[in-house]
Amino acid sequence: MEGTILVATAGQGVLRSSDDGATWSRLGLGQALEFDAVVRCLAVHPEQPDVVFAGADAGLVRSADAGVTWHRVDSPMDDRTIWSLAIDPTHPDTMLVGTGAPSRAAMFRTTDGGATWEQLPPEIPEFCAGVNRPRILTCVVDRYEPKNMWFGIEEGGLWRSGDRGDTWERIDGTPATLPQGVTNSDIHCVLVLEGPPKTIVVAVVNALFVSQDDGETWARTDSRKTFGIYYTRLVRQLPGTNDLLLGIGDGTPGTTTKILRSEDLGRTWQDTALDTPANSTVWAFGTHAADPELVFAGTKYGHLLRSTDAGRTWRKEWREFSEITDVTWTPAIAPATEGH
Repeated sequence: MEGTILVATAGQGVLRSSDDGATWSRLGLGQALEFDAVVRCLAVHPEQPDVVFAGADAGLVRSADAGVTWHRVDSPMDDRTIWSLAIDPTHPDTMLVGTGAPSRAAMFRTTDGGATWEQLPPEIPEFCAGVNRPRILTCVVDRYEPKNMWFGIEEGGLWRSGDRGDTWERIDGTPATLPQGVTNSDIHCVLVLEGPPKTIVVAVVNALFVSQDDGETWARTDSRKTFGIYYTRLVRQLPGTNDLLLGIGDGTPGTTTKILRSEDLGRTWQDTALDTPANSTVWAFGTHAADPELVFAGTKYGHLLRSTDAGRTWRKEWREFSEITDVTWTPAIAPATEGH
């Protein structure tokens, strides 16, 4: 491939390769992002492939050279841990950022490319039952109806906005109160597919929920019954298609994992082939519209997997990492530096 692979970690910042994974470089000193930082998420700008944002323990940082150097984006998130980023693909100056543990969980928005920011409602409780301090694991702007936005909290429910984030409503519940709804508050991932029909997919800790009426009703797939293992970490759309990848494991961090693929809007799933058994649950997928066939997957305990056939088969890369939190790639080639 031509481009740069970027791997976010909990303890080694962001590592990158600009020679197709042959060598890897760590961050240099004296940057806004420490070389041993905890980085939770990455987002490549949809129109500027050299520009990458990272959510870290120091707040929001930005690179304009495909991950070689990083500068702080001054914002109310300074020194908060950022867990999720979403750039509006149709209006890239709009971005959502979700924070969380060990700092207070909150949702922030910019509409001018990061020059100014505002904290959005609702006010999220400081503590929760499942993970002590909640964290916003997922946020998304609906590219097909940009006034619609979503975010999900571990643990704190599924939230939807119909006015570009000015107001939000919580739409999860319990089987007794919401029998056709999302009945788990531990939200891991949300995405929106064009269809037809337009489809919203939500991954919770032990199930998948699919809606084709804009979140009014949901069909539930029980992960353990359907896939044999329960820990439902994430779903990812393959660019330019309605096809999905699902990362699922036997726990967190887990000892085994599966990657499954759907070509029918999440109704059915097929196993994919890994050339090497992964050492823990798949934690991240990395895709880019420049080549929808090229996909990376990272496991919790540092295996990096590559697919060149849109996720049907996978091979393990030679380099292993510390805890992988996110992975992406960009067609921009980072300037070469010394490999490590």
